[in-house]
This record gives sequence, C-alpha cells and structure tokens, in this order.
Amino acid sequence: MAPPPEGTPCWVDATFRDPDAARRFYGDVLGWSFRGARSQHGDYVRAYADGKAVAAIVPPLPGQAAPSQWCLYLASADAAATARRIRDHGGEVLTGPVRIGDSGTMCLAGDPGGVVFGVWQAGRHKGFEATAGPGAYCWAEILTREPERTDAFFTAVFPYHVRRIEDDATDFRVFDLGGDGVLGRMRMTDAFPPGTPPFISVYFTVADCDDAVSRATERGGALRFGPVDGPFGRVAALGDPQGATFSVIDVTTRRGEAPAMTEVP
Repeated sequence: MAPPPEGTPCWVDATFRDPDAARRFYGDVLGWSFRGARSQHGDYVRAYADGKAVAAIVPPLPGQAAPSQWCLYLASADAAATARRIRDHGGEVLTGPVRIGDSGTMCLAGDPGGVVFGVWQAGRHKGFEATAGPGAYCWAEILTREPERTDAFFTAVFPYHVRRIEDDATDFRVFDLGGDGVLGRMRMTDAFPPGTPPFISVYFTVADCDDAVSRATERGGALRFGPVDGPFGRVAALGDPQGATFSVIDVTTRRGEAPAMTEVP
C-alpha cells in the first residue's frame, strides 16, 4: 500500500490515563477489537474494525498530564521538512520529528491558534487500513476561533486548495487535495463554552447514530450535540468518560441537499 498524498488525514490516536477503560468504552461503542505490544515507545495498542487497523489507544508517558484528546495525523513525505514549514509559518513543533522504529516518523505540532495535530511520514505503517466503514475514521474538522490564521497556516504547510460554503451566516471551509475534500474547518461559535480550546473533531462511521449515542451515554459518555440529520448523514458529537471528544456519523441516513461551495482564491 502506497503512502497517501501529502496532507491527507492518515491516522488517529489518543492518550488515556486509563487505557483499559478506554478500550472497553470504544469497543462497546464502535465495535473495536484491539491488538498491541510493549516496545521502547510504550504500549501502543491498535484498534481494529472488521479486522482493519483504524486507530490506536495509548497510556500517557511518565509525567505526562495532558487531557485525553483524539489526535489527527496528516501525511508527509518528509516529516523534517514539514516541521520546518510549520515553524516558518508561525506554528509550533511540540514533539519530534522522531523515528518510531521501522513504522515511520512522527511529530506533533500546533497551528498559530493552538490547534494540535500530528504529522506522519510513513514507513512500514502507512496509516488507516480502512476508512468510512462502521467503526472506521470518516472525516475531521478543525474547530478554531481564529479561522483566518488557521486557513493561512494549513494552506502554507500543506498543498491544500480551499472551498467555502456560500452562506455568510456559516464560516465553514473545506481543504481539498486533488479535487477531493479531505478536511473541514469551522469557526467556533458561542455554542462552545468559553475557554474551550481549539481542536480537531474526529468522526467515526457507525451503522446507527442513535444506537451509538445510547451505548456511549449508558457507558459514562456525554452527548455534546445531536443527533441531527444532514446532507452527509446523521451525526452526533460525544465526550468519552475520560474527556476526549469525538463524533459519530451514520452516512446512510441523509437529509437535505449539500450546501453550495465556492473555491477560495
């Protein structure tokens, strides 16, 4: 399997204080199974949907006290070169680049407004073995209060073309690669509590959105938004019991027309 094009979302993982509890929660809600092994890089346990690797769950490093949060990785042909562009355009490299055995090279970074994301230069591990099917990654959106800085940064670091929704009431843009939308960007509104930091919302596909919401809330998760029908599916935003936010979407249940989009020069 060839590595995905530069800037393509290619992997997600999250650090949990209680990884065993996280595996139980996501196994019940998303139907994941897990395999992993101890290495010099820690206990990196991969999640599988229908036998395909779709995500990973890891414990914190010694002394690490950051809150649980899903991290989206964007593909890079040269992580060191991407890290230089991140710095050159006002971002911050938080970790790395560091080689992870023969799996690949990674770094963690933040855009000028504080949106944290990962960069992955593939080695043996190319990224998602499946997308869009039940339990697998489907989509992601950058949620930020500084959209102009975010747009300028990501289009300088990665070869994105940008389209915007033709609706002055909604500040939403799509980053394209090769004519396909790969990542969304939305301005955070007053619907988000004051002090909520910017973040990337990761969407996982489910067969039934309402059922996934029920299973999540019954197991200690919190419903943040929805479920609501839209032109791309029925979606809900959730928080897991350890505080990580994620969204679920049933792409078979669609209502309404997709919004008109205009290319941004």
